[in-house]
Amino acid sequence: MRLRKVKGASEAILNSKYVILNPKENKGNWNKIFNNNNKELHIEIGMGKGDFIKNHAIRDTHINFIGIEKFDSVIVRAIEKIEEEELNNLKLIRMDAKEIEEVFENEVDVLYLNFSDPWPKNRHEDRRLSSKKFLDRYESIFKNAKTIIMKTDNRKLFEFSLISFVNQGYKLEELSLDLYNDDYKDNIPTEYETKFKNRGQNIYMVKAVKM
Repeated sequence: MRLRKVKGASEAILNSKYVILNPKENKGNWNKIFNNNNKELHIEIGMGKGDFIKNHAIRDTHINFIGIEKFDSVIVRAIEKIEEEELNNLKLIRMDAKEIEEVFENEVDVLYLNFSDPWPKNRHEDRRLSSKKFLDRYESIFKNAKTIIMKTDNRKLFEFSLISFVNQGYKLEELSLDLYNDDYKDNIPTEYETKFKNRGQNIYMVKAVKM
């Protein structure tokens, strides 16, 4: 899908109090960036327009959140929503997920992968955020137990991810093949999720943990 350029996106990113412009400089010290005493750090790779990460931060004020997105045209939409709030437990980063090891080290408690690009062609499987290549990258970012919570509408990506998690030593602690009919209590939807749900599509969810 071709992304449209958004006029003034670069300026909005530069001027937002929520965006960290030089994230690599904070590696290992993210707890000092937030003006609070929260102990946990949760990150979302591919946050889209920010509904999920914003609403999580509003609900769970005892947790610090970082939303990651690589496209200016997308992250600026998240900024527009988040600037309406006063949140001291949320930051945003514009970066490619391939650089994740350069930004975090032994400090992340939970990683969210919501409706990631499925990269359907086999030759592109290393680009999937739940591939072995990316799971290897995540190894050093976690503080203690490694926890990944993933949601998708793509069954093939979901099946691929379950195999990938198990092969990397993760235990599947929670799993749903139809999130809304399972009446999952702790769910905060993304923009895509709401759209897919309204179309009657299944939403798949897994919580994978590696000690």
